[in-house]
Amino acid sequence: MDRRFQLLVAVTALAVVIPQSTDAQEWTRFRGPNGTGISEAESIPTKWTEADYNWKIDLPGIGHASPVLWGEKIFIHTADILNGTRPATAESETATRSVMCLHASDGRTLWKKSFPSTLAKGYRVRAQNSLASSTPVVDTKHVYTAWSQGDATTLKVFTHDGELVWERELGPYLSGHGFCTSPIVFDNLVILQLHQRLPRDEDPVESTESRVIALDCKTGQTVWKTARENSLSATHAVPFLYTRTDGSVELVVSSRKYGITAYNPRTGAVNWSLESLDRRPIGSPISASGLVFGTSGSGSGRDENKVVAVRPGPSPELVYEVKKHVPYVPTLIAKDDLVFLWCDKGGIVTCIDGPSGEVHWKERVGGDFFSSPIIIGDRIFCTDVQGTTVVLAASQDYRLLAKNRLRDNMHASPAVAGGRLYLRTFHHLISLGGKKR
Repeated sequence: MDRRFQLLVAVTALAVVIPQSTDAQEWTRFRGPNGTGISEAESIPTKWTEADYNWKIDLPGIGHASPVLWGEKIFIHTADILNGTRPATAESETATRSVMCLHASDGRTLWKKSFPSTLAKGYRVRAQNSLASSTPVVDTKHVYTAWSQGDATTLKVFTHDGELVWERELGPYLSGHGFCTSPIVFDNLVILQLHQRLPRDEDPVESTESRVIALDCKTGQTVWKTARENSLSATHAVPFLYTRTDGSVELVVSSRKYGITAYNPRTGAVNWSLESLDRRPIGSPISASGLVFGTSGSGSGRDENKVVAVRPGPSPELVYEVKKHVPYVPTLIAKDDLVFLWCDKGGIVTCIDGPSGEVHWKERVGGDFFSSPIIIGDRIFCTDVQGTTVVLAASQDYRLLAKNRLRDNMHASPAVAGGRLYLRTFHHLISLGGKKR
């Protein structure tokens, strides 16, 4: 065998067997890869002070969308009005929405695209929400952003260098809380769920149909659209992709009207559905232990909130429910057969056995939470509204590892990429980590 060919074979084999660093992970959508909220980064500290930050920058406007990353580029969505500062029934006014790209090494702005939006008269947004709560999604070529001003819902797509590729206007959006669902990408499709509430006499816009819609990533043309009936409340949960035992993939969406529904992500056909949710879904569905978990509830914090564990398939089965100390806004998170429920009010955290629902432990960590928890290695991170990041052991035994102050309020969920943790507060973006613990 030729010596040069032998060397080429040896080098190729070496390239195949060397695993990619766990710190090289991209964070492409809300809660990272497929919405799991899981990172295996080995370079994020458990405890920190401001002296440990890589950098901390001011952000223009306010938004609760999470940052997303591809390579060394951070994409973030922001707006210049926090709706809680104005009357819920104000006259029409103009806000500015912006999509920004920052460099991950130092937080400097690479580009910023801003667009005026004239809010529909009487457009209602919950005080804890913002005009920039929808997290973008990024793939190898594009970044996709969505928002609504009540009488119009817009999806804009940019290259990584900030050039507008296409945009679509998707019609009015009815919700008493504003708009905060986020798009996802599957193959060559960008998918957005638009489950809306039933119209009321005082609504500022006419009713429009609820639907789940998939657009071609390159052109913005509709590939499929599945019409849905409006419900008593809109859905803000973000879909995820469930891989069945036969290797096929389903798009899982939660809604008040239909409960947990699985679609064929290439055609929009409904594979199965189980009416199992009584209230508004805000936390996104997840999977663990071969089950699909969904949440629904209300902001009252009463016993209306619940978790459902569903066995997916052509004949879906409700395996069990959890109705005590269930989160309303924060999404569940799972590690192996452990599922963690992080409550909004009082910071009550529950660890349950995924297959059975049995409670392993339940503890109060304190604080109020809108951010969703993430797991980095063997630790759970979640930041409360007041800006304290609580770190727990992601284990069957309760262990409080740290509480770290950020000195700013926070509703957004964290992101992890390139071995660094990114925390988006009301007014800042913080980069942390990058060195082996």
